[in-house]
Amino acid sequence: MNQPQLPEKIGKYPVVRHLGSGATSEVYLCHDPFTERDVAVKLVSAALFNDPERGKLYRKLFVTEASLAGKLQHPHICQIFDAVADDSAHYIVMEYVDGGTLEKFCVPDHLLPVDKVVEIVFKCTRALEFAHKMGITHRDIKPANLLYTGETDVKVTDFGAALISTGDSTQISAIGSPAYMSPQQVKEHPLDHRTDIYSMGVVMYHMLCGRLPFQASNNFSLIYQITNVEPAPPSSYQPDIPAGLDAIVRRAMAKDLEQRYVEWEEFSLDLAQVFRGEGISHAAAIGEHEFADSDKFESLRKLPFFEKFSDAEIWEVARISAWRAAKAGEVLMKEGESGTYFCILAEGQIKVTKKGKLLNVLNAGECFGEMAYLQKEGQRRGADVTVMTDTKIISIPTDKLDRASDACRHHFDRAFMEILVERLTMANIRLSGV
Repeated sequence: MNQPQLPEKIGKYPVVRHLGSGATSEVYLCHDPFTERDVAVKLVSAALFNDPERGKLYRKLFVTEASLAGKLQHPHICQIFDAVADDSAHYIVMEYVDGGTLEKFCVPDHLLPVDKVVEIVFKCTRALEFAHKMGITHRDIKPANLLYTGETDVKVTDFGAALISTGDSTQISAIGSPAYMSPQQVKEHPLDHRTDIYSMGVVMYHMLCGRLPFQASNNFSLIYQITNVEPAPPSSYQPDIPAGLDAIVRRAMAKDLEQRYVEWEEFSLDLAQVFRGEGISHAAAIGEHEFADSDKFESLRKLPFFEKFSDAEIWEVARISAWRAAKAGEVLMKEGESGTYFCILAEGQIKVTKKGKLLNVLNAGECFGEMAYLQKEGQRRGADVTVMTDTKIISIPTDKLDRASDACRHHFDRAFMEILVERLTMANIRLSGV
């Protein structure tokens, strides 16, 4: 297949190379000279907008995606930086992701380990919940629209087919990829986020099994199966898939809306729980004492300390923090030693002592060693910290938090302020003998 002639520039963006072709566009790797970063530029053929049959549809797809520029800021959504529509060109400038799509992991001889599939799908569910809260239903979830960034990281892309509740509510049919469409979508019923939940279930099935749940020689047969036939469970093709994952896929792909996951959060939670369960042998893959990203996210989200953090900020904390388990009796911090990090207790109980005298007992959700961050320079530990029961410890290096986003640091500062006020109040109560 011949590639299109390489343009020298698209708008203000010098073209580096051709990345790929879509049904309505060409995608190029370009360089943004103002931000000094590589970007992906989707160049849409202007002639498509004048097509007598589909021109209106193509224009709506372009306008929909362009309208999301700067809005969908989430670590697992491909950002749209800019959109231009003028007499010379129509193009969308996006985050460049150098990893291809998930399509390559949907063939039998190139399947990812089950634990990695679960992690990837978990991150997609969190991204799509974020979009849903903004009133956006994707409508074209498929492996080709999920960009792989390495290990278990992924970014959802191509929101051109999206329904946006705050805009034009007209629903255009014939959008999406038939193999991944929900029964409601193929019947052209009114849609909401639950159609994306179904499509994500199909993606999960495809990545687990190396085949689609329904095999058909034409769209009529495919639509019949989608609306009437129950697919074989993934474990029938891959015996090492635990029953818990079969159940998650079955619920995500339920034909009846009442039996399907109602909210993305339910889907995410089930994925996190099955990952922690005995059915998935992830210990060897990620290290016996390491923690999966889904485990980190769910643990952080449950802690009161992070109550006001956004999803994006939670993911940021997960990236900059170190996690480990600690046994009863282990000394985590010693009085007088230098402090270059602080900790948050995810599980278990610890005690804080000074010269053998008990100062405090901390439980899950509480932080310690935070003065290393608040005082910045030359901080020395003021007490010993010892594990009382088996714990899960989250350590955050102060230098990494210093380089975190403004929003993330702001929420840490607010949380620390509330903790300090609470501790001062309790100290005053104890001193007054009340």
